[in-house]
Amino acid sequence: MKRLVAAAILLCVTAVPASAMTVAEFLDKVHALRARGILAIGSPDIALLRGEVANIRAGYRADLAAAQKAGRKPHSCPPPADKPMSQDEFITELERIPAAQRGMSMRTAFYAIMKRRYPCR
Repeated sequence: MKRLVAAAILLCVTAVPASAMTVAEFLDKVHALRARGILAIGSPDIALLRGEVANIRAGYRADLAAAQKAGRKPHSCPPPADKPMSQDEFITELERIPAAQRGMSMRTAFYAIMKRRYPCR
């Protein structure tokens, strides 16, 4: 019985990592939502896409803070968090990625975009 309880607890606390969304998958969802126009309101894909970007952005900001705390050069030097890149600017940046490279994860693309747009001088 103790083993069963321990196994159940282990299953509850062990997070199964979600598969990383690729740039191609992200853009496919964006384009599908745009094609639906006003009918896209309320689509679960909106929350999915926002959540994907929010999680990546939070990890990115945490990485920058950790680099600063450790005295390392940051990955990139974006403006303050209160002046984020607009949604349209971000999607345009993703669309600039060649189709052959859109199999990369959104995280990889996000970091590359930030490094290109906001290099540390």
